[in-house]
Amino acid sequence: MGAVVGTLTMQTKQRRPSTDKADDDLEMTMVCHRPEGLDQLEAQTNFSKRELQVLYRGFKNECPSGVVNEDTFKQIYSQFFPHGGERSVLFVCVCVCVCAPSTCALINMVFLPADASTYAHYLFNAFDSAHTGSIKFEDFVTALSILLRGSVQEKLQWTFNLYDINRDGYINKEEMTDIVRAIYDMMGKYTYPVLKTDAPKQHVDAFFQKMDKNRDGVVTLDEFILSCQEDENIMRSLQLFENVI
Repeated sequence: MGAVVGTLTMQTKQRRPSTDKADDDLEMTMVCHRPEGLDQLEAQTNFSKRELQVLYRGFKNECPSGVVNEDTFKQIYSQFFPHGGERSVLFVCVCVCVCAPSTCALINMVFLPADASTYAHYLFNAFDSAHTGSIKFEDFVTALSILLRGSVQEKLQWTFNLYDINRDGYINKEEMTDIVRAIYDMMGKYTYPVLKTDAPKQHVDAFFQKMDKNRDGVVTLDEFILSCQEDENIMRSLQLFENVI
């Protein structure tokens, strides 16, 4: 299960930490949307108060208004894949194959010019769990907390929701095909070694062969979680970024 996580570096590490809680509270009032209090976010996530402060500064640096719409999210996300590669930026974002069990081998390839906009659309919808059309800091850190430090069940359920585009509780082949094609677009039109034109279909077929236990043409959450738990590579990859922040 491949995942690449952009990390908070550069200015967030260069800035001196606030030494006074009043400074942090004041910072949070200087945007259009004020996040929930640090104590509440600390209780709701797996991040410490200090980690939340660092994440917030990075988020605010990229999103001064305190909210991100889809167009802005795509612009930020595209910074990770201008040439199909990984960049170290202020805004933490989950990239290539977020817990994608059928595509883990793809991260070993060399990626050239890419288009991340379609995958960013699906990822935006997954972060926007309340379906408001925007992502607030609370949405961001809640999802990040699950992806980096959540339980196996939480991580897999979040990933299932990413794939379940129409949110009907099932993953069908059309949805999976859309996601896989978006991942291939994000990787770039050219890779080394060269991918065959039918590679997306092969990945989708392999996904359903593995996940669709009762062969009814759709994958349920229970089938998805069970199949992932049976795969040692997937289970190992879930732990790769637990200490990234």
